[in-house]
Amino acid sequence: MKVGITLEQLLEDLRWRGIIYQETDAEGMAETLSKEKISLYCGVDPTADSMHIGHLLPFLTLKRFQQHGHRPIVLVGGATGLIGDPSGKKEERKLQTIEQVQKNVQGIQKQLEQIFDFSGENGAVMANNYDWVSSIDLISFLRDYGKNIGVNYMLAKDTIASRLDTGISFTEFTYTILQAIDFYHLYKNFDCKMQIGGSDQWGNITTGLEMIRKMAGEGAKAYGMTIPLVTKADGTKFGKTEGGAIWLDPEKTTPYEFYQFWVNTADADVIKYLKFFTFVEKSEIEALEISVNEEPHLRKAQRKLAEEMTKLIHGEAALEQALKITEALFSGDISSLSVDEIEQGFKDVPSYQHDSDEMALVEVLVAGKISSSKRQAREDIQNGAISINGERVTDVQYNLEENDKIGGKFTVIRRGKKKYHLVEYK
Repeated sequence: MKVGITLEQLLEDLRWRGIIYQETDAEGMAETLSKEKISLYCGVDPTADSMHIGHLLPFLTLKRFQQHGHRPIVLVGGATGLIGDPSGKKEERKLQTIEQVQKNVQGIQKQLEQIFDFSGENGAVMANNYDWVSSIDLISFLRDYGKNIGVNYMLAKDTIASRLDTGISFTEFTYTILQAIDFYHLYKNFDCKMQIGGSDQWGNITTGLEMIRKMAGEGAKAYGMTIPLVTKADGTKFGKTEGGAIWLDPEKTTPYEFYQFWVNTADADVIKYLKFFTFVEKSEIEALEISVNEEPHLRKAQRKLAEEMTKLIHGEAALEQALKITEALFSGDISSLSVDEIEQGFKDVPSYQHDSDEMALVEVLVAGKISSSKRQAREDIQNGAISINGERVTDVQYNLEENDKIGGKFTVIRRGKKKYHLVEYK
């Protein structure tokens, strides 16, 4: 927790970072927050067994409130994930099995445990809406909850109105009521007075407030706040690469790949991302902004962003490993890497499984399609174009030996300056 930071400083910091997009009652929220420490929540539906970086900003904003002494409730939608949020979708989601959703819940909860502090007076609370929604029978759903939300009210929501022409099932039509039940349940049982979500969740958040007003009375105090959509300066989608989404699961996106995504942020975006995603202080970010403008070649801001994000999601050890791989690739000192680091750093380079019986370098170059022919292989070697684990080889009679196998498993061959190939031994 940040000692001594006032409510005004917290809200000022959020506005300086550009994090606040919409608020349902800014004055009421500020007044409530100034008088008491509250519980507030953010949720995610387990549509996959991992979150990606597009999920991060609302949760990191929730963490900022925790640093100020408020208690975060981290909600994973084990029930709503079985239904499907129509927000941002032009067609129906494919329904997942209960078993798959529960598997996804476990994966996401593990990632959220890395981000939040679950100890202390304002330790985070992990919740799963399947725990209360699954026990609601159809009659209770219609009488106790459905009666409080009008159809015209729901039709006015952008997420629903945008789907009327293409079609929306009753299942997805009722999603906003299910999320409203969540807000009311947390309000009633956890004294939760605020929900944070992405800008696409505005309609669901306000439906939750309507449910609270109807069921708890006009005097009920609850608030909603949304976070802006994260965009890139060049107009392309944030968080996507040629290889797909940037996942928080290290098995899907390795810590090295995760680090590289952030370190390759464009100058036009890096300061905004430092404000959005990191807990770096204002004065340091402003200094880094000067560096971007005056000495962009040093890429100080990008390195700071990559280090902070990798440490936050994967921990200090994974950051050190990512830095080691980055330095090894820059210096060419490949032999200093472990098998795990080789697998991370060369995950997407062409690979070739080789039988250790034939270790003549010329033969390996041809078999692995690194050189087009034996003649070309010899020319490449003689011209100094071939490096083994970072060491240049010019002997056309060279035979790969056991000490050329990193961990007994890999040899990294580079042809030219940048074309890497991975030889994996059977």
